[in-house]
Amino acid sequence: MADDKVAKMSDDTSVAMPIRNIISIVAGVAVATWAYGGVIERINNLETNSTLNQQDIELNNEFRVLWPRGEMGTLPADSRQDMEIEALRRYMDTIFEEVEENDDWIDNFGPPEGVLATVEEVRELRVRMTLLEDQVKRAEAELNEMIELERQEDYDERRSNPK
Repeated sequence: MADDKVAKMSDDTSVAMPIRNIISIVAGVAVATWAYGGVIERINNLETNSTLNQQDIELNNEFRVLWPRGEMGTLPADSRQDMEIEALRRYMDTIFEEVEENDDWIDNFGPPEGVLATVEEVRELRVRMTLLEDQVKRAEAELNEMIELERQEDYDERRSNPK
């Protein structure tokens, strides 16, 4: 009896199934295959980006450490600037040497006699001018005092002799 319930299948066995179920199964398999391909593509992109970023980070770390030490070379502009700075330093050294060799005139420098005499004369003139300004102020004060006294006398005279 157990042998009766076993289904016998072969390549000629026919299966009765509605067409919509068959289409649904085929569509489901197609969507699953497409989604699986998309996930695998995304994983591959992320792994590739991660590998490239890791390489960039390693190169950046190497650059960050080696560049300041000068172990990676220099830029052409830096080399040119260094040469120009060195040339200017040598030029300034020669100028300083020449100045040091001929600095006696600097140590002994003083204004000419004519200038010293003029400076002294200007000082004397300033003193005289200050004295004259004081005399003028005193004279103005005395004059104002005299004018005030004369006005007071005129006023007093008018009060005592009314017209």
